[in-house]
Amino acid sequence: MKTHAKEPQRFDFFYPRLDTAVEVENAPGGVIIRASRDTFTEARKECLIRELAAEGFIPDDCRWSGLARPGEAGGVRWVVDASWLMPGPEAQARSRRFMFRLMAASTFLWLALMGILILR
Repeated sequence: MKTHAKEPQRFDFFYPRLDTAVEVENAPGGVIIRASRDTFTEARKECLIRELAAEGFIPDDCRWSGLARPGEAGGVRWVVDASWLMPGPEAQARSRRFMFRLMAASTFLWLALMGILILR
């Protein structure tokens, strides 16, 4: 019998007043909250955790346990890291190919137009 590993649930939020993007990952080992900037106070972080638990985005037992301390298992880990917003290597390769084709086509079109203009 094959067993399938459960994919962690991910939810994205954006707080325009703080100019901060937040990703909530509900993994089997605990909840990880990634913020793009360090703009949340400790009280606001705990309030956000209670809101997420009340809305069902994270397990209800995280509601009152609060933030996990470094090296502590379980609970909610808060990480300030903007790398999850960056495109992956596949997207970068696809963008490079597209831009190369676009530049080649525009160069060919420009040369064709200049050739028509000179021959007239």
